[in-house]
Amino acid sequence: MIETKIKSPRLVAWELTNACNLACIHCRASAIKDPAPDELSTAQAKHFVDELVEYKPIIILTGGEPLLRADVYDIARYASGHGLRVVLATNGTLLTPEIARKLKDAGIQRVSISIDGAKEETHDTFRGEPGAFNGAMRGIDILEKEGISFQINTTITKRNLTEIPGIYDLALELGASALHIFLLVPTGRGEEIESEEIPPQEYERVLNWFYDKSKGSRIQLKATCAPHYFRIMRQRAKAEGIKITRETHGLEAMTKGCLGGSGFCFVSSRGDVYPCGYLPALAGNIRQRPFRMIWEKSKVFNDLRNPAMLKGKCGACEYRMVCGGCRARAYAATGDYLDEEPYCVYVPVRA
Repeated sequence: MIETKIKSPRLVAWELTNACNLACIHCRASAIKDPAPDELSTAQAKHFVDELVEYKPIIILTGGEPLLRADVYDIARYASGHGLRVVLATNGTLLTPEIARKLKDAGIQRVSISIDGAKEETHDTFRGEPGAFNGAMRGIDILEKEGISFQINTTITKRNLTEIPGIYDLALELGASALHIFLLVPTGRGEEIESEEIPPQEYERVLNWFYDKSKGSRIQLKATCAPHYFRIMRQRAKAEGIKITRETHGLEAMTKGCLGGSGFCFVSSRGDVYPCGYLPALAGNIRQRPFRMIWEKSKVFNDLRNPAMLKGKCGACEYRMVCGGCRARAYAATGDYLDEEPYCVYVPVRA
């Protein structure tokens, strides 16, 4: 029984391995070809699952490429067997009918596949490997035939900005359950393409387009690493005279912008715990401290849970409770995860 009033994590992104068969230019993990020797063992991974049971979060098995870890099925089966919802994030190129069946048997309830271009050449350049687009398409076809729900994840940069409407159409055509867009955060290999972050004005335009598409869309749409969206959603709804409810705005009405440290955390292949995969502010390591202690007691998490600690215009903003600004972008720009979001054009009423 959880005695503290601190909310449970809703989502835990768990990097099973840092190894990957691709070399994506925007990779958060700066993934490598071979697994690191100090990754969590199967026994340590299962112990971590035991620690998560009291919180009941959704576990996102990610990487690197999680399918390169041989015990991914054992870990997924162990977690799903303990009543946890388990999903998998993959580049899709390694999927085969046999692997898809093993994932399904292990209790994986959804698979996300990254598509970063409506055109083959755009995606392949992004992913650093010829044939990556066709491999992902094959993977999606396999998932569909095996009856496994899948979603499309897309990281937006200058090089694929014009193809985002095409990716949306592709997601519909493929029968995806959802399309999640990610706004580039310059960490990992992403630091090398920092110049490809779309300018703040384009953020506003894309997120307004996304809001328009969300109305009556046949698939679930979610903007990630884009807390501005939750301000825009409220601005637009107010102008339209619409009350924000689950019926009018789906799951986005029930959540907020930056969840790092409050409803979400990232756990590395070595057991390091961070607010998110893009914010390298260490909260603790599950090999050294119980996860509960890290989640509930770490300074970084408790800082991020307190909107009153936000600085600059984020601290003055009337939308700080629903947006919060991207803490990872603030950290990348200033070294202070509580500083103002550098890619927001909005001027608070009280500023």
